[in-house]
Amino acid sequence: MDFTADQLLQYNGTDPSKPIYVAIKGRVFDVTTGKSFYGPGGSYVMFAGKDASRALAKMSKNDEDISSSLHGLTEKEIGVLDDWEKKFEAKYPVVGRVVS
Repeated sequence: MDFTADQLLQYNGTDPSKPIYVAIKGRVFDVTTGKSFYGPGGSYVMFAGKDASRALAKMSKNDEDISSSLHGLTEKEIGVLDDWEKKFEAKYPVVGRVVS
């Protein structure tokens, strides 16, 4: 399934009737089973409904880092992002991708 950034935002955990999605490198993962982390009140709620690639690479929860942009990341940060992607792949199903 293809999602625009606006469509993805609808899956941010604020509507209990919808699943919670987080994207990494454009791939959308259903993280609903991790609702305690990504749902309201969770420690990673700021990533819900968004592509969190840059923030995960930089190990940041800052709003300005919550973006799909990989521009300017160091090799080490790209490695960190790849590790996060592997963790997500092992734990959560891929349900789509983000399109512009």
